[in-house]
Amino acid sequence: MAKVPAAVVAASGLIGGYGVARWTRKRQLGGVVLAVAGTVAAQQWRQQAGGKAAGALTVAYVGAFAGSHPLAKKVGAWPAVFGTAGAMALASWAVADRRG
Repeated sequence: MAKVPAAVVAASGLIGGYGVARWTRKRQLGGVVLAVAGTVAAQQWRQQAGGKAAGALTVAYVGAFAGSHPLAKKVGAWPAVFGTAGAMALASWAVADRRG
């Protein structure tokens, strides 16, 4: 069975977390999606690139989530989520996924 790249997992966590929170109107459910995807991605990052890289990418993941909020005020919610998810996917690919 093929493993889903960490870049896809991380981007899906950001997009899915926001989507679930928005459509269910339960922010906590969105947070669960975000956290589960972040945990899975972090495990993959550690396996592919080591602990320091996994730590840095985890900080970037949390930063993408936090950064999407002020960005949404300027460009709108979905563009902010897609933009930060894309940036996170690119970072994940550059640091970890392309090695695997």
